[in-house]
Amino acid sequence: MIAIVKSLFILSLYLISLNCPAAQDIDMDHGEEINELCAGCHGEYGEGGKDGEYPRIAGQPAGYIAEQLHLFRDRKRPNIPMLEYMDERQMPDQDIIDISAYLSLIKLTTKLPPITDDKNFDAYERMLLTKKFLNIAKFDGDFEAGKKLYNKECKSCHGRMGEGKDSQNIPMLAGQYTNYLFRQIIKYNKKTRIHDKDSPEEDYFSEFTKEELINIFSYISIIDD
Repeated sequence: MIAIVKSLFILSLYLISLNCPAAQDIDMDHGEEINELCAGCHGEYGEGGKDGEYPRIAGQPAGYIAEQLHLFRDRKRPNIPMLEYMDERQMPDQDIIDISAYLSLIKLTTKLPPITDDKNFDAYERMLLTKKFLNIAKFDGDFEAGKKLYNKECKSCHGRMGEGKDSQNIPMLAGQYTNYLFRQIIKYNKKTRIHDKDSPEEDYFSEFTKEELINIFSYISIIDD
């Protein structure tokens, strides 16, 4: 319950900044219904798939999800697969509010309980957990070098363990597909996507060598293990 209240409060602050309807009108059941459409690409639980062709969106800050959906809808973040779903008629403000809140509260797991002969072992519960299981493949690189670079360049915004920051609508990086993260770097460098809305002209990632990015992503790929 605390997580729900916190998520909805932060989302409400973002909505106020956009002059959108108040967050107290969030309908989680409606969000679940909308997710049935999203699941066609992003999976039943927002886990993404096809090795990052579709990103993991479950557990991302509600305000961040809403912000990105508005960018898609306003054609400020080009994305061809999203075009047919994102317009004022098919995705009005209320739908964005509901689906953002719903997705933000989905918890995925990177570990499953062991199969045992213990009489208390719940096979059905384990089966349900497998549906929310997300295993990001380890990305080859210099883990230790990547950790140092991450702590120096990324931690202050994205968190010590890549968990993101709900209060600032900063996305989590841990548990995200490496291929997807690499594609976003390319978009940032091409200016087809903005990394920091407060400094939209900042040419941030061009300062990193390819090897440095590989090392950072190597660290991120195992940070959630």
